Amino acid sequence: MLRERRFDPGLYGLGDGLGLVAGIVLAVSSFTGWYTGEGQGVTISVTGWNTGVLGKLVLFVGLAVVLVVVLRELGFEPPAALPQSLVTVALGALATIFVLVRVISIPDDFFFAQRGVGIWISLVAAIAVIVAGLMQASEEL
Repeated sequence: MLRERRFDPGLYGLGDGLGLVAGIVLAVSSFTGWYTGEGQGVTISVTGWNTGVLGKLVLFVGLAVVLVVVLRELGFEPPAALPQSLVTVALGALATIFVLVRVISIPDDFFFAQRGVGIWISLVAAIAVIVAGLMQASEEL
């Protein structure tokens, strides 16, 4: 359903802006080093994409967050029973769960590795998506 724009063209609300940035960072973070390890002069880094299904899902959740914000800015609004803020918070919670699973449980294939900086970036971005959804909820009032 189309709606009238609340903001001037090109202006985002604080929640939408944070959601857009956090969604992009979340999506890109699946290509950063989630696990790193050293051995005999070689440093190995494993990206989130290569950690299995959860790493790939983090990418798609990040892209979904960006899509939700872009659709809102284009004038499309979800039904009243499913506000954008609720969708954003749900996507953020889902991404947080996916990343926390990988923080707690390193896959057996990467027994040699420790957690890298990329997984922490993913976790911060996923939590930022939740915060963005809460800010969007306050803007919707």
